[in-house]
Parts: sequence; structure tokens; C-alpha cells
Amino acid sequence: MTRGILPPAPHRAARWLRDSLRVSMLGAALASAVASTVLSGTASAQGGPPNAAQRDPRNRGGGTCTANPYNCVDAVNPLPAPNTVWMEEMTWMDVRDALKAGKTTAIIATGGMEPNGPWLVTGKHNYVLHTNCEAIARKLGNALCAPIVKFVPEGNISPASGHMASPGTISMREETFRMVLTDLVHSLKAHGFTRIILIGDSGGNQSGQRWVADSVTKIWQGSPIVAHIQEYYDYASVSKHMEQFGVNQTVAEGLHDDAEISLNMFIDDPKSIRYDERAKAKMLTINGVSLADRKKATVWAKQIVEFRAKVTTEAIEKATANKGTLPAPPRRPAGN
Repeated sequence: MTRGILPPAPHRAARWLRDSLRVSMLGAALASAVASTVLSGTASAQGGPPNAAQRDPRNRGGGTCTANPYNCVDAVNPLPAPNTVWMEEMTWMDVRDALKAGKTTAIIATGGMEPNGPWLVTGKHNYVLHTNCEAIARKLGNALCAPIVKFVPEGNISPASGHMASPGTISMREETFRMVLTDLVHSLKAHGFTRIILIGDSGGNQSGQRWVADSVTKIWQGSPIVAHIQEYYDYASVSKHMEQFGVNQTVAEGLHDDAEISLNMFIDDPKSIRYDERAKAKMLTINGVSLADRKKATVWAKQIVEFRAKVTTEAIEKATANKGTLPAPPRRPAGN
């Protein structure tokens, strides 16, 4: 039942009240679960009866060591290490061996599904992060990227608010978002990552990430280090940096889009900004910046990724020295 809407008829009042109470109780239960999960240091997914893999400490890989030697904890990887920083593109042996080799930093990147004008796809932030997380991980040299969290708070679902007014948006309640991040952090800690970094490419992601990082830091006291990197989400500084290379936005088109984010998406997948279709329609400009010169656009895009990776890696090292999230920097104009 939608909250804030009166029941349509008196004879349905009792049913409406019962359903409303259920919604309220569910919300309260979720909020309580978030706090309980953080304080206990145990993710809810760890519950349930022990299985065969839990009974035999040698078991790994989804099977039992007795059934196949490749399921044993110390099994030799039969294949060479892949050239990737994405955990989802690795086998369990690849991740295990990467950890042993010193890749003990894990990056949790949060994106979103939201409207972004007439040519940018709804997964805008996820495309940006696909390029940027890899660049950051490779620049650090000792990091892996967890799968991108593609669903984040985008506004109330019912009644719709914020981006939820536009079709294609998928929102998540703040308490759900925090629970998801909490479970991700606990999972990575369990596998031996000693530094867990949270970055978000959208404004609505920041407070939840900071809350989770600060909460577990109070409990774990920097072992592992868990930090929210606010400096990553700073499109104003990206815009300022790119002015020296000729990216001067002279027109405010009023779209949920700008040259920097379009270029950041373009380098990951030109289809995500409808590059070819816009070129054919002669609509390859945004805020007065032309992207029609593909070679120049590619150079600009690489400069943006390099700048954001540099800023973020420097901030990560500072947060590491602090053993957790640094105080929030001064607020800048709202970004994308």
C-alpha cells in the first residue's frame, strides 16, 4: 500500500491500516538489521546450517576436496593469471593467488540507473565506473575491483520523487543500500582484503558509503582499513582541469549531462552516448563542446580518466594513512 495516500473507501480502512503497518514494520526491521549487521560484524548471509564445504576446512571452489583435487584449498591453478582487475572475471583461484601476490585492496564502486537526457543511457554512472575503477586499480597496482553496485538510492519509489519520475530509473531504499554495502565489506574482509575502498559516481551514493565506512571503522579500528573516498566524486574539478585542454563548456543546455561525463562514458563504450547516431544526425555537441572529432574526443576522454584516477589514488593513500575516511572536504556544486 502506498504510504501517504488515504484509503479509497471506509470499508477498506482496516485492510489499509494493516498493510500500512506492515510497510512501517518492514522499514523498521530493515533499519534495525543494518545496525545489527554492522555492530555484530557478521553478515546475515553467513547464517544457516553448515554444509559440506564448511565441515571440511580444505574445501574450496564450490565443491569438496575429496571429490576433485581442484576443490582443495591449496590446489595449483592450472591456468595463467588473467589480465584483469575485476573479481567477477576471475576464478576463485585467480582471486586467491592475487591476494597472495599482494593485491589486498578491494574497490567497491557504486553507480546507478537514472535518466540522463536524450542520448546518455540510464546506466551512465556504471559505464563511467567500468573505466575508472579499472584505471584506479591499475594505478594503485595492488587492487581489484568488486562488481559495480548498479542499484542505489534514486528517490522515493512510491510516491515517486527525484529521478524515479522518469522511466528506466531503479531506486533502492537508503537502508537497503547500506545493508548491501555492509555485506560487501564483510565479505571482502572475510577473504583477507586489508584495504576496502568505497567510491560512488553519483551524489545520492555518498552519505550511505560514508556511513558504512565510518561504522565498521569504529568496530575494526583500521584492520582492515575501510574508507569512503569523497574526492572521487568531484566533477567540478574535472571540468576545471579539462579547460586547459580546450574543453570549454560555453552553453548550459540544462540536461543531466555534460562534456566530461559524456567523454568518460565514450571511452568505455561509444554506444552508451549514442555516438554514431548523433554523428549522423549532426547532434554531437553538449554544452557547447563538440565531440565530432573522434580522435580529439578520445584524447580528451583518456585525460579525464587519468586525472580522476590520479586524484582518487592520492586520496586513497591519504585515507590509508588516516586508517579510515578523511573528514568531508568542502562541498562543491552539485554534479551528475
